[in-house]
Amino acid sequence: MTHRWKPHVTVAAVIERDGRFLLVEERTAEGLQLNNPAGHLDPGESPAEGCIREVLEETAHPFTPEALVGIYLSRSVRERAHGPEDITYLRFAFCGAAGQAIDGWVLDHGIVRAVWLTPDEVRASRDRHRSPLVLQCMEDYLRGQRYPLELVQTDASVWAPRTTLPKS
Repeated sequence: MTHRWKPHVTVAAVIERDGRFLLVEERTAEGLQLNNPAGHLDPGESPAEGCIREVLEETAHPFTPEALVGIYLSRSVRERAHGPEDITYLRFAFCGAAGQAIDGWVLDHGIVRAVWLTPDEVRASRDRHRSPLVLQCMEDYLRGQRYPLELVQTDASVWAPRTTLPKS
């Protein structure tokens, strides 16, 4: 049997307010790191829906996607107890508006806090970024890179899977 390569599909948000970007500080196997509000796409949701969920879970801020900043493919090899882990990520990065944080919201496991940083602070903290895509997504956003949300199409089967009838 051959092994089928399957990249991990993730969603991320680039959120700017008053010249500052919303990032999360999270505990990882590599220590305390900074990341965009981001995470894995769950079954039964579109990439935009996954991004809305992840932003809320990690920052307590409701999020409204307004545009797609980009689609990114990256790869990392991390040392684990069982040996090196080679993972490829396919990231959909959205930009949009964040509402006020919901009082009393409990952040996702591993998230220490949400922080607002200037572009220079994000650049200066590069050694603490969970991925090089943290900086890449911000820089693409600052350059004005935006695509319509309609660029990413989600078939209705994501919410109501089609059933295949047996052939007669």
